[in-house]
Amino acid sequence: MWSELKELLAVWIAAVTAAIDSALARIVPQRRIVLVEGDDDNFTVRVTPAAKAAPPSAQFRLSQDGIEPPLSPEWRAALRGSRLDVLLRPDKILFRSIDFPKAASNFLDGMVRAQIDRLTPWPAGDAVFGLTPPQPIANDRIALTLAATSRQRILPLLRLAGDVGAASVAGLVEAPETAHAAEPVRVFDQKLTGATGANVPRLLRYTLLGACVAAAASLAIGAYVGSVLEAQQQDLQQRIAQRRTALLRINQGGGSAETLLAKRKQTSPSSVMVLEAVTRALPDSTYVTELRVEGDKVQVVGLTQDAPSLIRLMEQSPQFTRATFFAPTTRSQDEPGERFHIEAHITPYFGLPS
Repeated sequence: MWSELKELLAVWIAAVTAAIDSALARIVPQRRIVLVEGDDDNFTVRVTPAAKAAPPSAQFRLSQDGIEPPLSPEWRAALRGSRLDVLLRPDKILFRSIDFPKAASNFLDGMVRAQIDRLTPWPAGDAVFGLTPPQPIANDRIALTLAATSRQRILPLLRLAGDVGAASVAGLVEAPETAHAAEPVRVFDQKLTGATGANVPRLLRYTLLGACVAAAASLAIGAYVGSVLEAQQQDLQQRIAQRRTALLRINQGGGSAETLLAKRKQTSPSSVMVLEAVTRALPDSTYVTELRVEGDKVQVVGLTQDAPSLIRLMEQSPQFTRATFFAPTTRSQDEPGERFHIEAHITPYFGLPS
């Protein structure tokens, strides 16, 4: 699976690189520079078509150690990001006339590559080759010319193109007249960088790596945030369940909140009704100076002519029970009667007033 994924990514990177290079080549046209091979590995370099700002033609000798003499800074600047076409000498290229059935027109490159070790002295991995356009011949067949050379021979050219920062390098050769070829044969074509001089495949790999790292980080952050939110949600649900249980217990124990308020209203004594009941129970000669209602008890303080009789009168009232003195009865010279302190229990329901 890993090998298939790598192959798929390689195909995708190659396709995207080709698309980007094609688009950038239209927007940013590349300068075409021609290297013409001469005798003894001598080359002449010139800009095609000639431009006013282009440096003049120059000559150098290419060897395994580099070029002699070194290129000028103007030429290095001109070669950077350019399309480098190398016109090879025909006498250093191997030509073979071959023919195939006409039906094989769409598979010529693969069929020739499968026979390259028979057609040339080099194995398929060490040979570079190009083909002329096929020409129809008798017996429903096509004829073409193979132009081939060894990969070792073009390595100095590839090294030179990489050193000067060229975007691509191609090797062209004039085919023999018998090949009926109108254009030179492209023996090899190697892309080195993009149209802007950038290494697009490397940028794409870094982009994919960054996207994978970002995706992994987002997944980790998402998992952490999700776990935190889930814990908060569970805590909230637990609190809601506890509140519902508490409310259910309240409802089961004594009804709803409205019921509890109504029950409290019915069972708790009303101060106004207690005062009215005390007024009815006590005689007209008795004066109440203080009235306190605390829970189910009432305390009455006042002045009267006969304090002991008030206990009997309070007991006779249906609203009070267990009447008693909670403080001594006193008499003062400046008061018209006895000061009493009576406490009694209140009956919660008083009924309708008569």
